[in-house]
Amino acid sequence: MPISVKTDEELDLMRQAGYMLAQVHEKLHEVLRPGMSTLEIDQIGEEEIRRLGGIPNCKGYEGYPASVCISVNDEVVHGIPKAETILKEGDIVSLDTGLTYKGFNSDAARTWGIGHISSEAEKLIEVTKQSFFEGIKYAKAGNHLYDISRAIDKYVTSYGYGIVRELTGHGIGRSLHEEPLIPNYRKLTRGVLLKPGMTLCIEPMLTMGKRQVAILDDDWTIVTADGSVSAHYENTIAITPNGEPEILTII
Repeated sequence: MPISVKTDEELDLMRQAGYMLAQVHEKLHEVLRPGMSTLEIDQIGEEEIRRLGGIPNCKGYEGYPASVCISVNDEVVHGIPKAETILKEGDIVSLDTGLTYKGFNSDAARTWGIGHISSEAEKLIEVTKQSFFEGIKYAKAGNHLYDISRAIDKYVTSYGYGIVRELTGHGIGRSLHEEPLIPNYRKLTRGVLLKPGMTLCIEPMLTMGKRQVAILDDDWTIVTADGSVSAHYENTIAITPNGEPEILTII
């Protein structure tokens, strides 16, 4: 399937969807505290999405039961919110969510510490976030898709963290997941040529230990195989004609 290139009007709608989602993440960060359940976080996230005029695009996606994927400590992604999962001091939690607005999607993820966390966990979160920014330095028209992947890999490898390979970034637009898939690790080829109007989700997922992952019996929650903690950072971006990518999901 060809990679969709958005018109100016479509990009404007995606900007609105992205700005709304950035507000949702700000709200979620604001309320996070020890003692709250992951189900409560999900409820707050869905309420905020709907209050802003969006529709949660995770809820019901391929059967996923919630509006916010909430993954704690060794959970990499797609954790299911539960009343019995209570955040405690020292946990790290990844929040991955998105919304649809007037037919267009936005998608973003953040990892936060709960109360005081270890310096090792802080470093993992910091490197995961920065690896996104290292990657999008190459998200420019005229470059190739896997230039982004190579830059993320080079930066992360210098810290010795594991890069999850089973999960990747993706295109986005009228559908939550579109072509192309965007690995966070080095590829032997350069990938497709980047063009203005392409909209992409870049989302490094790193582990403090080995890169291998496993899936729990709920058929959703992805965890690190060695039990090490994991972090996730994602934004929706647009390739622009002026040479610099536009991040749509940051205020």
